[in-house]
Amino acid sequence: MSVLAQAATAVGASFLLFLLLFVVAIVLASAVRVLREYERIVIFRLGRLQGIKGPGLVLIIPILDKTQKIDLRVSVIDVPKQRIVTKDNITVDVDAVVYYRVFDPVKAVVQVQNYFAATALRAQTTLRDIIGQMEMDALLSQREVVNQKMQRILDEETDPWGVKVSSVTIKDVSLPESMVRAMAKQAEAERERRSRIIMADGEFQASQKMMEASEMYTRSPMAMKLRELQTLQEIAREKNLIIISPSGGNMGDAIAVATAANRRRAGES
Repeated sequence: MSVLAQAATAVGASFLLFLLLFVVAIVLASAVRVLREYERIVIFRLGRLQGIKGPGLVLIIPILDKTQKIDLRVSVIDVPKQRIVTKDNITVDVDAVVYYRVFDPVKAVVQVQNYFAATALRAQTTLRDIIGQMEMDALLSQREVVNQKMQRILDEETDPWGVKVSSVTIKDVSLPESMVRAMAKQAEAERERRSRIIMADGEFQASQKMMEASEMYTRSPMAMKLRELQTLQEIAREKNLIIISPSGGNMGDAIAVATAANRRRAGES
């Protein structure tokens, strides 16, 4: 019996030693943290802020220390589509993208409960506020101005949270179908107006040139005679005619004779 008792005692001691080693391994594993280059942890010991640590190998006191990990990389918030009424009472659907990063992990943990949710909600309200103060034409033509204004306001408001808003971009502006049709009609009317202006300007320039040509022909009868001959040549080529003009005769009589002859041939055929 003494031998069995000794064996049982040895087994119990070995089990206790194994259990102790297992507990020590768990404690050591929970006390060691390995952080990447872009990661930091904020440490609270018994509720008191101890600071931030990282990157690399970090040791903490299990049970006593509570930590919260913060990612310092640039993150993206996809602002969902918002239905907003513009200054000129037009309803539009607008969505945007916000790029931000945490520059102060302590503020991001201590000053705000959830910096991601707070920044996302603030981006939605800021988007509504800015577009609500703009007219639709300005919104469509000045998107970059809206982006810069929204970025500046968000950056100022999230600075106490340790968050830096680096960029804001409006993704899409959706208009009601009736407004799209009205804008299409307006664009068509504008194109028609420009077309008529161009045609009127062309007619005005052509009339000026014709007036200048008439003045030149008046000053030079020989030039007028050459122009008449050229006109007869073009008519003869297009209508397949032979026009005979007597020397020194009246050009108008020659044209009348040729036209009458052509009509007679057309009637006989």
